[in-house]
Amino acid sequence: MPPRHLNVILITAAISLLCYFTHRRTRSALVVGDALNLIDAYYVDPVDRGDLLKSAMSGLTSGLDQHSEFISNDDYVNFQDSIHQEFAGIGIYVEESKDGGPVRVVTPLVGSPALEAGMLPGDEILKVDQEDVSSMSLRDVSVRLKGPMGTTVALTLGRDGENVELTVRRDRIELESIVGDYRDKDNDWVYRLREDETIAYLRMTSFGEKTTEELRQVLVQLDNQFAGMIIDLRGNGGGLLDSAIAVSDMFLDAGNIVSTRIRGGEIEGTYNAEPGTLVDPDIPLAILIDGSSASASEIVSAALQDNGRAMVVGTRSYGKGTVQNILPLQYGRSALRLTVARYYRPSGVNIHRDKNATEEDAWGVSPNEGALVELSPEALQSIAKRWREAAYPSLIGIDIEPIVAESEETTGEPEAETEALETEDSQLAKALELIREKLPAKPAKSAA
Repeated sequence: MPPRHLNVILITAAISLLCYFTHRRTRSALVVGDALNLIDAYYVDPVDRGDLLKSAMSGLTSGLDQHSEFISNDDYVNFQDSIHQEFAGIGIYVEESKDGGPVRVVTPLVGSPALEAGMLPGDEILKVDQEDVSSMSLRDVSVRLKGPMGTTVALTLGRDGENVELTVRRDRIELESIVGDYRDKDNDWVYRLREDETIAYLRMTSFGEKTTEELRQVLVQLDNQFAGMIIDLRGNGGGLLDSAIAVSDMFLDAGNIVSTRIRGGEIEGTYNAEPGTLVDPDIPLAILIDGSSASASEIVSAALQDNGRAMVVGTRSYGKGTVQNILPLQYGRSALRLTVARYYRPSGVNIHRDKNATEEDAWGVSPNEGALVELSPEALQSIAKRWREAAYPSLIGIDIEPIVAESEETTGEPEAETEALETEDSQLAKALELIREKLPAKPAKSAA
């Protein structure tokens, strides 16, 4: 056989195999595509192909775990903003009216263009760049408020029965993930408890791209000039795995932080602490968690608990022990959020709570012995109000939602302050108590 004939046969065989495997990979997609075309062409009512695609993708992921999902175009933009911890806009929190009225401003953010332009909590957004938005959804209004940095947006607001015209310049709005107990007169966060300034306090709201550097700056600023520290992870639903590992490493001089296992239980990665810490290992540390503390929050609390570095106080955490990758689709316009691994705490236990798990099963992170503290609904509302007013001073004195229990004013005496703290936030009070128990006893004063 001439060599050129053999080459033709080999090339033909290679192309045939490629076509075969390509067909195997794409035949399911062809079925979905054909179904979309048939529905679009013959369904009795007009349909939006974008909505059909969302439904199809939701169906694909519905048989997987609850954390795998299709992220549509608009949601993907918002997801990226939350991870990057910044977006281009005017800097306000908004909410839909419960009675179907215009979208309403909850509060302008501290230092935002909206605050500087004079927007106030409770303002109703009636027009954006002369377009009537008074009957639009929250999503549609938000899209119109966002835009390139440096551009302006003209707003017509409803305030006390009158219309107010404002022009606001869009800017980069940064979302902070490390906050303190309260703000000082310059609106800067104070990372010490108001009730006891010898105790450092920081609350982590998420684990984004900037969280590690934010925390590093705070710890360098504090420079170990405190007797104890409380890290508040309550309500923190997690974020980036890398951020959780880096945060844990700031408090651990050695030991395992977390390990991950992929399909078949194969160990994908083991992450250990590097030598050196940003907080003196002799300084007592307490971590606050609750049922909304999940994922990255559980990695940090479990790592510090299992390594004996921190006491965990509060209630059992959520129980999300899986790792998701964000896989872009449509050239980056949407994405598939897919569970690709499970993570295991240093003790070797997987934190994940399966759908059939019971209270007796090992999932989540539980408080240390004697540190389980439940909160009443009234206390939860009071704490939420305290956090809200600390983050947004413009809301002080304004009830965004009914508050059942108001926090009592302190008198300035340590005993009275502690009593008020216990009334408002018994979990924080318990953490403070446990830290004080670990502090060196003060020498008794002798009578002259």
